[in-house]
Amino acid sequence: MSATVAACQLALADLDVEANLAAVEARVRGLPEDVAVALFPEYALTGFVADGRAVDVALSRDGPELDRVARLARDSETALLVGFVERGDDGSGTDGTGLYNTTAYVSPDGTRTFYRKRHLWEGEREVLDAGSERTVVDTPVGETGILTCYDLNFVGESAAFTREGVDALFVVGAWPGAYSENWTLLLRARALDGVRWVVGAGRTGRRDVPDAESVAYAGRSLVARPDGGIHAALDRREDDLVAELSPETLDAQRDLVGIYDDESRTPSRPTDDE
Repeated sequence: MSATVAACQLALADLDVEANLAAVEARVRGLPEDVAVALFPEYALTGFVADGRAVDVALSRDGPELDRVARLARDSETALLVGFVERGDDGSGTDGTGLYNTTAYVSPDGTRTFYRKRHLWEGEREVLDAGSERTVVDTPVGETGILTCYDLNFVGESAAFTREGVDALFVVGAWPGAYSENWTLLLRARALDGVRWVVGAGRTGRRDVPDAESVAYAGRSLVARPDGGIHAALDRREDDLVAELSPETLDAQRDLVGIYDDESRTPSRPTDDE
């Protein structure tokens, strides 16, 4: 059965959790009723700056902000993928200890699954810790791996999810506009090399925060088909990319390529991890 997904392209308010939560709520309430999963950009709830201010907006995964997201998922009957700076239980949240770039998959039934970004980009390394585990979650699209922005560059991540036989990748990003073609290319490549759907939700607008680098973001949210083609895409405007993902399209491409064994859904030949 086909599933409808939405990549909700936002211009975030860095360091303003209440404004971002309100924006997420408004966008979800405006989606078509048949949307089963809505993805939001990297750091959708908190934004990010690479200094001590990240500590001030860091959220706990069981805090009131995520409770609010869970109520939104329940009331809208839509699974939500949202990112935030997480204050973990394993550190003080200072000097790069105990803070993570985390993405939560929140189901309408209240189930929460978390992914901590494994590959940190530039300033993130100064204030965040990297995650250590990959995450696969059961979604209306099928078994789905979660990636965050710079993770796309590492083909070992794609190979690992290929061995898992996932049906889709959900990617949240805050890609700089100067490199927007790379974002598009990598999303398509990750669809092609694992023969799966890829949905990328990108941040748009600018980051203009005092004493922080100003960045214009790419937007360019898209859905890539299992053959690497573009199924649907946005430019840089704030908008919702709504697309239907068909399992028949996935099955036909996998039959054509022959990458998976019919019964085991594992690769029919070894795949290197690095």
